[in-house]
Amino acid sequence: QVQLVESGGGLVQAGGSLNLSCVASGSLFRLNAMGWYRQAPGKQRELVAATETSSSTKYADSVKGRFTLSRVNAKNTLYLQMNNLKPDDTAVYYCQARATTLGRPDWSYWGQGTQVTVSS
Repeated sequence: QVQLVESGGGLVQAGGSLNLSCVASGSLFRLNAMGWYRQAPGKQRELVAATETSSSTKYADSVKGRFTLSRVNAKNTLYLQMNNLKPDDTAVYYCQARATTLGRPDWSYWGQGTQVTVSS
C-alpha cells in the first residue's frame, strides 16, 4: 500500500498564495508519476497539474502561469505552488500517484484531499 498525505490547504484571499504538499509513504519501490486534481462542489474532478515525463508537466488551462508543480524525489514529496489564487480555484485538492510496489508494477493511489478556499 502507498499512502499519500496532503497538506497546505486552507483559506486565503483572492490574489494570495498557497503551497500544497503531498508526501508518499509505504511499501513502494518507485514513484512513477504524481499529480494534483481538484473537485469543486457540483463539478467533476479535474486535472490541475501532473507529470507526463521526467521533464514534462501538464497544467490545466485555468491554472497555467499561476500554479507550478515540483517534486523532491529524495523525499517522495510533490508540491503545488499556487499563486494569484482566484475564487474559482476553491475546491478539494487531491494528490495522485502512480507507484511501483510488490505485486503492483504500476498502480494509482489517491490522497484524502485538502480543502482550498479562496475568498473574493
